[in-house]
Amino acid sequence: MTLEHPVALQPLSTRPEPLVKSAKLWMPKRVVFTADALKEPFGQAIYERVSAFNLPIEIARNNRITGLRGADERETYRIAKNTLAVVNAPPSAFRLQPIPPSADWQMNLAEGCPAHCHYCYLAGSLAGPPVVRAYANLPKMLEHTATYEGTYPPNRSWQGTDASRPTTFEVSCYTDVLGIEHLTGSLAECIRYYGTREKGQLRFVSKYNQVDSLLDLPHNGQTRARFSLNAESVARRLEGGTASIEARLQAMRQMALPRELGGGGYPIGVVLAPIMLIPDWREHYTDLLDRIQAVLDFPCDLTAEFISHRFTPGSKDVLLEWYPNTSLEMDETARAEKRNKFGGTKYVYRPEEMKAMKAFFFAEWAKRFPNAPVLYWT
Repeated sequence: MTLEHPVALQPLSTRPEPLVKSAKLWMPKRVVFTADALKEPFGQAIYERVSAFNLPIEIARNNRITGLRGADERETYRIAKNTLAVVNAPPSAFRLQPIPPSADWQMNLAEGCPAHCHYCYLAGSLAGPPVVRAYANLPKMLEHTATYEGTYPPNRSWQGTDASRPTTFEVSCYTDVLGIEHLTGSLAECIRYYGTREKGQLRFVSKYNQVDSLLDLPHNGQTRARFSLNAESVARRLEGGTASIEARLQAMRQMALPRELGGGGYPIGVVLAPIMLIPDWREHYTDLLDRIQAVLDFPCDLTAEFISHRFTPGSKDVLLEWYPNTSLEMDETARAEKRNKFGGTKYVYRPEEMKAMKAFFFAEWAKRFPNAPVLYWT
């Protein structure tokens, strides 16, 4: 059996030099503030940041965001992806949900993402058009997370069972926090807050590279900055609107470098996601791992997370509406079915493929980074 799925790719031996391309700052064509959001001091701060970019701003006096639907799903997608809505998080957002293996608890600073990844995990998981909603009452949400410190979801074996360890909070489940940071300042707000906590730690992950504004923040080692990386060919084909892999690698290096060397001194993480069985996948991912090793040529606090590609029937339908010409492989007949506790179905790689992939990545990672733990494989 060959452990790969056919997708038209350039052979690794003829692949061009790595592209160094900074992500273009997302500038929405429409920015809407609800009236209640503007009553929040942090909402006012976001208003000032957005105004500095001379973007068109509307005030929704009735606290409803309208005008997001187009004639079809493609037009709705385009309208929503060009809209930033600044709103107050609803009461349900204060009831944090467990999010292992990524972290203990999920705390969203926003929902919706400015990137255009063809495999987007938000497809089918967020209700309504994929507009970016940033939360103006973020400081209140952060203060509320203190009530969760010292609590852990039942499935926390991936981080050990020591109840004295800090509780971890993930803020990147439903957005790319760096992709909107220039407009919101929300990530910096979170980093400063957790820099004052001893029993709470922040985790975020990004495909963007604009980290300069984060380097001097007083994080006190309480924020782990993770970067989502993939094979060069996957990133170029399927991760629209994001920074190139090389730009992400350089941003990760800058975040990890000690302060005395001009870096941020952050704990960092590599998130390989979604790992795909592209032709010559071992060669492509070996190349990526070698590049990670080259940029992290100094001692740093590093972890790894490995996430294989999967999709659901619902997400496939949405993704094909958003990206009808995608080259993303979503062939159910080439996958294994996996059911969750709620009866939902997702399609993952077959057991023998998963076994081979997991063995490869664990061995190659340990060879390069023997002191950097792999937190999980999924």
